[in-house]
Amino acid sequence: MAPAESWTRTRPTIGGRHGAVASAHPLASQAGLDILRSGGNAVDAVVTMAITLGVVEPYMSGPGGVGFLLLHKADGSSRVLNFSGNTPAAGTPEQFTPQSQEYGPRSCLIPGNVAGWLTALDEEGTLDREPVFAPAIRHAVDGFPLHPANARFLTIALPRLNDAGTAIYGAVPHRVGILLKQPELAESYRRIAEGGAEVFYGGELGKKIADHIQSQGGLLTRDDLAGYQPQWQTPIGVDYRGTHVKTCPPNNEGFQILQQLRLLEGFDLQDCGHNSVEYIHLVSEAIKLAVADRIEYCGDPDFCEIPLKQLLSDEYIAERRGQIDRVWASQSEGERFRGARDEAMVSPGRIGGLTTHLAAVDEMGNVASITQSLGNGFGSGVIVPGTGVALNNFVWWCEIDPNCSTPNLIAPGKRWSSCMAPLHVLQDGRFWFSVATPGSWGILQTTMQMFLNVVEFGADLQAAIEAPRFRVWERTRMQIETRIAAAARNELTRRHHALEPLGDYSALVGGGQGVMIDPDSGARLAGADPRRDGYALAY
Repeated sequence: MAPAESWTRTRPTIGGRHGAVASAHPLASQAGLDILRSGGNAVDAVVTMAITLGVVEPYMSGPGGVGFLLLHKADGSSRVLNFSGNTPAAGTPEQFTPQSQEYGPRSCLIPGNVAGWLTALDEEGTLDREPVFAPAIRHAVDGFPLHPANARFLTIALPRLNDAGTAIYGAVPHRVGILLKQPELAESYRRIAEGGAEVFYGGELGKKIADHIQSQGGLLTRDDLAGYQPQWQTPIGVDYRGTHVKTCPPNNEGFQILQQLRLLEGFDLQDCGHNSVEYIHLVSEAIKLAVADRIEYCGDPDFCEIPLKQLLSDEYIAERRGQIDRVWASQSEGERFRGARDEAMVSPGRIGGLTTHLAAVDEMGNVASITQSLGNGFGSGVIVPGTGVALNNFVWWCEIDPNCSTPNLIAPGKRWSSCMAPLHVLQDGRFWFSVATPGSWGILQTTMQMFLNVVEFGADLQAAIEAPRFRVWERTRMQIETRIAAAARNELTRRHHALEPLGDYSALVGGGQGVMIDPDSGARLAGADPRRDGYALAY
């Protein structure tokens, strides 16, 4: 299917015969491509990019964060590596207030990134740690020139930082071209490259992290760090219009995307037209139904039973699909639990920031996708003195009200209900493309829109990523980019959607990245989002 002439792109889809990468910063993408060109595989490349992003977008990524890896292997098998972090052993609801949950030393989960990066490298990569860490260490020591998104996000996030963080990130003007150096982070990376994950979880670096958090009244301990292990899992998936769509299992919330696709499969979206009134209305109504189910049922499967099979079953999907009003906007409770719903809100069915995404595809056909994050800008705002390590604030994505009726209530050792959901798409049993985005709970909405742009409307990967998007919030509120036609926006308003125009390109609806293997030529393709500083490269 040829893409419509109306698709716009600020840059082309990038292609090569051997490998391709995409990430949220050009220097990280270059590091990943260099790894592929030197003989590394997709896992080597994506881990290199993940580590480098901790330097070149330090407000979103770093060793103090958490994430997921979705891996498609050249032999056709696939795996998920879950390094989404756990609650400290002392993490019970009464330990938190809304403020301490969102910011400061109590707001961090056990960091998973270092364990995830190195486990992936050890088990599925081909390179030693030194060349994988080398680009990040070089950029941290020598400094790198700030890009537009760097300058913008540093300015926004700086007020969150403690004194140790302000000394690093407040020491330079936040403007394009200024060099930012991070020598303490470089030294932490050097230690990890030399000594492995043990340095971070049980060695001198881990002790500094835990002892500082304890001194500030936080909950993370040396024992919490020493006991942390990532987990290999099996992806979940559904069929959609001749494709098979895979993502991460719960505690990941990716099943919301799968449920949305199953709901929409009952409608002729091509006949509606891309980003038409009918299309946006149907997609937003499917989102509201799936959001209600995700809030009600998703959590850590080690602590609760998640009825995933029923939520994606034909019978249940048909019943939920029948609740969609084709004309008028329904009311949503919003993206997270807010207490009791009123009668006007979409209810769940009954069963009997700041994040970053990156991906790499290699010559053999391996595809590795990581979504990782610190949470909000610089996470908790706590930079551990002498280490350059910013700690996440993912307690904010947990519920702390002891009367909460959802499975995402915080508890010791528990994993949060995570919205970071990389997506892989197969066609005729072969890998086709991967796409995902940052954006908190908006990930689960905007990733699907990029997918539909390709599968339903024939967009190339770059056009699919750049196409205007929208995001559904509480009640009938919808954020929407203004490249969507004014006539369509006016009609959506008439249908009781409460629109908030975002301008033509807005980071509030994510920053997608993707890679693809052309099904006919086998070319390696990649696309990246101009809403941030995304860049795709290939060779």
